[in-house]
Amino acid sequence: MKKAANMMHRSVLTALMMSASLATASCGITYTSPKVSTRADGVNVRVLSLTSESVLLANRTAYTPRALPSAFYQVAGGGQLRSVGALPAPPFVPQETRGQLELRVPPAAEIGPYVIGVGDVVLLATKSAGSTVEQLSGLLAAQTQRQGYTVRDDGTISIPDVGQVRINGMTLDEAEAEVFQLLVTSGIDPAFSLEVSEFNSQRVAVGGAVQRAQILPLGLRPLTLNEALTIAGGLSVRDAEFATIRIYRDGTLYQIPLETFLQRSDLQKLRLQDGDAIYADTTYDLDRALRFYEQQISVIGLRSGARSQALGELQSEIGIRRAALAEQRGNFQARTQLDAEDRDYVYLSGEVSKQGRFPLPYGRQATLADALYGSGGFPTVTGSPSDIYVLRPSANPGEFGAVTAWHLNARNAATITLATRMEMRPDDVIFIEEQPITSWNRAASQFFPILIGAATSALE
Repeated sequence: MKKAANMMHRSVLTALMMSASLATASCGITYTSPKVSTRADGVNVRVLSLTSESVLLANRTAYTPRALPSAFYQVAGGGQLRSVGALPAPPFVPQETRGQLELRVPPAAEIGPYVIGVGDVVLLATKSAGSTVEQLSGLLAAQTQRQGYTVRDDGTISIPDVGQVRINGMTLDEAEAEVFQLLVTSGIDPAFSLEVSEFNSQRVAVGGAVQRAQILPLGLRPLTLNEALTIAGGLSVRDAEFATIRIYRDGTLYQIPLETFLQRSDLQKLRLQDGDAIYADTTYDLDRALRFYEQQISVIGLRSGARSQALGELQSEIGIRRAALAEQRGNFQARTQLDAEDRDYVYLSGEVSKQGRFPLPYGRQATLADALYGSGGFPTVTGSPSDIYVLRPSANPGEFGAVTAWHLNARNAATITLATRMEMRPDDVIFIEEQPITSWNRAASQFFPILIGAATSALE
């Protein structure tokens, strides 16, 4: 009797399995694996093999990567911040981008005769015969001893046996007229000539990427920018593309890219004026230039309190701009993390390590390899290397949303190099089909537990 019961149970189980199989087949309840077919729900799909030639065709689709905000290319530059509290009017600091340096040329220096200043040394020349020599014997003796007369702090020179005469701020003609009047007043024959033997009152500073930093005097002949750099031993830069010449004049910062300077003779002949500070820079960082200007504040014509004020304005301006750039960058990164910025995405589906979306980078093209392996790649146990697809919808309205499926067969690992050349476009879908054994295993893992459960319930 027990044997008959077992036989009945097996008969029932077999009948249940056959009936369940027929039922599921007739009702369409079977495991369906996603695949790429040439037509799906009215969408035309064109499958093209990805080869060395066809990848060039795929990359012809026009696409310009999104660019980062300009704040990521600036270094302590920007517009005027006139509304920041009681901040004094700031000097101009040019914007800098790594792609192109801005040309900002200083205004032309005023053209005029040399003006005598404090520290200059002047010489008096007189006739060598006649009463003039006898009358100016004391003057000539003093001249021989001192080799001229230095303009003192009060702007005067002192001529023995004659007296003091103020010549500071005068041209040579004006100074000669002043000395002439003094000699006439003293009853001395005014037959003489006046010349400047040492130029010490007007100077220009040259530093940075030059052979020798120099403090250059300005004389009767104008000093050009090219001559100043030559006297300093010339520029010492490795790459002219990343070098610039900065000129700090009267509280304003100007700059001339080195490549532009070498190409234009008018910039090479740019006349310098008293107080100019020239700094040859090989980086985009203004910190080194700032340190140079701090050292040269006393040279560029700022006196007493004006020196501290100019230095404070320069430091405050650069600090405010640096803080503003940091805030702009931080705000952009926060908006990106909150998904509040427009981005271009590529979507990953099928047998990938993690289904999701891959954001296309800023400022450069991304490839299939970037999107695939940057997201963890794909498991070769379940994913089929021979069935990797890039699904790209057509942008042509006349094709009614037709899809091109670029098929990469990576069964030969060498063909993965094509993935490093296949450029991604917004809304591309990367799809990897599953292995045949994976499809069968998943169908079986879903079907048999249900069937066995049903058989067990029928036997109870």
